[in-house]
Amino acid sequence: MIGKIRKKLISGEPILYLKTLEVVCPICDRPIPESQKDAHHLIPKSKGGKTTEYLHRICHRQIHALFTETELAQHFNTATALQESPEMQRFIQWIKTKPNHFYEKSRKSSRLKDG
Repeated sequence: MIGKIRKKLISGEPILYLKTLEVVCPICDRPIPESQKDAHHLIPKSKGGKTTEYLHRICHRQIHALFTETELAQHFNTATALQESPEMQRFIQWIKTKPNHFYEKSRKSSRLKDG
């Protein structure tokens, strides 16, 4: 007995494939390539968070370079709140000029290094 897929291949019938949905970063509003997709806990796991959103790896790293886990849990626990932060607005303006697959290592904020 021939399998269903093999039977369709032999018969020349078109095979329907599921198309992967394009995921858009809620921070920079650009499509996220599969290789740059990171899951971000809106409220850090250490603060009891469970919900995640997919972000560009560079956007995710920038968030953690700028804000402490306490700040993320208390003030920046939504994509909108993160976008409205002046530090993130500067970053978003800059990153929108880069290709979707662009990645560069983020540096910790000097404010976080001292604390």
